[in-house]
Amino acid sequence: MLLIKKLLGEIKMSQWYENRIDSAINGTNPMVMAELEGGYAVFGDVQFLPGYSVLLPKRNVSSLNDLNINERTCFLRDMSILGDAVLYACKAKRINYDILGNTDGFLHAHVFPRYSTENPQRLKKPVWLYSPDYWTNPKYSYNPQKHDQIRKTITDYLI
Repeated sequence: MLLIKKLLGEIKMSQWYENRIDSAINGTNPMVMAELEGGYAVFGDVQFLPGYSVLLPKRNVSSLNDLNINERTCFLRDMSILGDAVLYACKAKRINYDILGNTDGFLHAHVFPRYSTENPQRLKKPVWLYSPDYWTNPKYSYNPQKHDQIRKTITDYLI
């Protein structure tokens, strides 16, 4: 019975991405950089714009409107603080913020650094207009060897 419980625990840990908020809350989401008052600062799975991060709320809700006014205020404030950290770490031109809720059924805020090295036409448009390949090609996936210095700098700024 102990072996079964251990195996079930390992299975749950290996599937942290299936419920990113609950795994952040229970400490099994390896992408969490810092716990803030209004949410969890998480490093992005994809890094075609190095430093891309996400803010997850402290409880699993489907939209910003499901939070009470105090939770909402803390979440939005922390989203902007995460933006400050990403801007500092990446020396980006600016930060784009997105709360969409169109694909994933849970509240989360995207924090995208935008760089002067991007194509000027692309820089004027939302990140979502990048080719779908940028979201699925393994060459753009988070890679500790390539991205951990930025991740550490963001984390250090937040804590």
